Amino acid sequence: MPDQALEYARANRPRFLEELKALLRIPSVSTDPAHAPDVRRAAQSLAAELERIGMENVRLIETSTPTRNGHPLVYADWLHAPDAPTALLYGHYDVQPPDPLDEWLSPPFEPTERDGNLYARGAVDDKGQMYMHLKALESLLAAEGRLPLNVRVILEGEEEVGGEGIAAFVASHPPELQADFALVSDTEMFAPGLPTLCVGLRGMIYTEIEVRSAKTDLHSGMYGGAAPNPFFALAHIIASLKDQSGRILIPGIYDDIALPDPQELAAWQALPFDEDHFRASEVGAKALVGETGYSVLERIWARPTLEVHGMPGGFTGIGAKTVIPAKAMAKLSMRLVPGMNAATTFARLSDYVQQIAPPAVEVAVRLIHSGEPCLIPVDNPFIHAATDAMRQVWGRETVFVRSGGSIPIVGDFARHLALPTVMMGFGLPDDNLHAPNEKFHLRNFYLGIESILRFLQLAGRAS
Repeated sequence: MPDQALEYARANRPRFLEELKALLRIPSVSTDPAHAPDVRRAAQSLAAELERIGMENVRLIETSTPTRNGHPLVYADWLHAPDAPTALLYGHYDVQPPDPLDEWLSPPFEPTERDGNLYARGAVDDKGQMYMHLKALESLLAAEGRLPLNVRVILEGEEEVGGEGIAAFVASHPPELQADFALVSDTEMFAPGLPTLCVGLRGMIYTEIEVRSAKTDLHSGMYGGAAPNPFFALAHIIASLKDQSGRILIPGIYDDIALPDPQELAAWQALPFDEDHFRASEVGAKALVGETGYSVLERIWARPTLEVHGMPGGFTGIGAKTVIPAKAMAKLSMRLVPGMNAATTFARLSDYVQQIAPPAVEVAVRLIHSGEPCLIPVDNPFIHAATDAMRQVWGRETVFVRSGGSIPIVGDFARHLALPTVMMGFGLPDDNLHAPNEKFHLRNFYLGIESILRFLQLAGRAS
């Protein structure tokens, strides 16, 4: 008997793509207050689409934090399968800023097809992948008049700025989120055509270190040689956080980490990974760095990291200004692996920075946002259903990987709702997430819809 939902999805591919393009044209940059109306417009567009395809109880949920109003959540459900499990489908509709604009080959908010790819900001992270969920639901509802299991949908507009609003909403255990498992499509396939499930994520703390040396900026001729320069103090602090081999020097930072077991390490070694290709094509550097004694995949999946993202401060304009700035700042993050805790890690970082700071300056360390690491057990019926679905669609066995990135909501689902998460992603390693010329391979968009559709069918029978 033909699968009518699958036939519907295939017949409507051109329309699905045009609808995604319309969503991508909305510059829903969550970190920029000037784009707050665009973020809301994206939320309203998705709510309207959920209503159109037949989802119920669709609404926007306003969020806020102690310091600001947040961007809305989009909620919908369909709960008419009493003997079947309930899925919680998650995605985010906010995007990173498009800068630097001069490196884009086509405008970031005008979706452009080239070489079988769709180029736009948010194409793969996460509008394109999130939209696959909606199109799988539409195909099932249009072709069959019902879903094979109960479904709740929750979409957020703050993932790229920490996700504080949805974290608070999940922590309150609302009835709207009761489910048996969550589905997230915000990860990537290990290689083209290789079905992949991500079963581990690193957590993160994002921080600012501010160094103050004087009450005001000072003339370097009149005060240089006597007044402390906060940039030198900041450079000393940063240089003291890691040694030459890439090992983090913060006391106790490695005490609690859970090492991958030998079977997982053996599975990683069997993956089609070319270190030279990774270095030259993905990283684009003449050499790789990191802790000695660990493979590249271990370093990016199972070891903690510390990175500096920017050092604003002082004079950076055209020409010269001989000033000793009164303060300097660095934005710094750490990725955390299973066994580590965000609050404990931040406390260790803050204490160590204060310990190594030169005595002539004052230092403040601020936590901007954080997320916990997670590891998903693979021996559960929903992971089994996902691997079966991927095998049927892609014709190959599924591989299990971890991600060096962070999706804080996955940890929130585990801690507050006791939900296992299926991370079924369809991005590719060269999709330029958070960078110019972000893209989504169109074949992955179409087969991703089919994979999710088939997974929901199989998960409806899982127990």
